Amino acid sequence: MPSVTNTAFPEPSYPLAQLCVLAELSARTVRYYIQLGLVDRPKGETRAARYGAVQLEQLRQIKRWTAAGVSLDRIRSLLQGEPPPVPPRPPALGSVSVRSHLTVAEGVEVVIDPGRAGLTPEQVRVFARGVMDAFALTIAKPPADTDAKP
Repeated sequence: MPSVTNTAFPEPSYPLAQLCVLAELSARTVRYYIQLGLVDRPKGETRAARYGAVQLEQLRQIKRWTAAGVSLDRIRSLLQGEPPPVPPRPPALGSVSVRSHLTVAEGVEVVIDPGRAGLTPEQVRVFARGVMDAFALTIAKPPADTDAKP
């Protein structure tokens, strides 16, 4: 029986220009991401630098996250293994949600969903008092003597 040779596929190796085409990013952006530490450094220096599949995947992931509005600081955390946030589920048809509406003033209303916010009824009351106090301070007129010049 003939022997089967296990031939591994060589790791892809790209110059910067080809990497940019594959990642659909400019060379300046790629260099910036490397400078920030978001993308692994290439093998080699200057024009001889070669990039592999790891850098390409990092760039594609960064591009997806930036398109979704994720900050570069948050992207750094995600690339370092921090779990991504779990997106909230849309309410199911027929589900009931109880919300509190705090009318602060004419035209100013705060909607609180205690279940989603993880607030107890007492925390909602404390929050409401804090909002009302903050609004009162915001609209309070300064004493008349603060307008006087020394």
